[in-house]
Formats: sequence, C-alpha cells, structure tokens
Amino acid sequence: MNDRMNHKGEELGGKLKEGVGKMTDDERLEAEGRADQTKANLKQAGDDVKDAFR
Repeated sequence: MNDRMNHKGEELGGKLKEGVGKMTDDERLEAEGRADQTKANLKQAGDDVKDAFR
C-alpha cells in the first residue's frame, strides 16, 4: 500500500513538473515531467501485477 502512495505521488509530481514546464515554455522540464509520469505508471502497473498473483 505504501508503494502505491509513493508511486501516485511520483505521478502527481511529474504532472506538476510538466505543467510548470508548459507555463514557463521549458520543453526540457515538460519532458522530464512526462518521463516521471511514465515511470510512476510503470511502477503502478507492476504493483497491479504483483497484486494479481497474491
């Protein structure tokens, strides 16, 4: 459960970073935000797979 919250927090942080990048026209920051979201989503998918086998 704790991992799920951490991964959700990472996803939200990525969304925030992407939004700040868009607002400041910083393409690198925007891309980093999208990458952070992707990593968090992959981790969440891994959690779902682990839960399916429990």
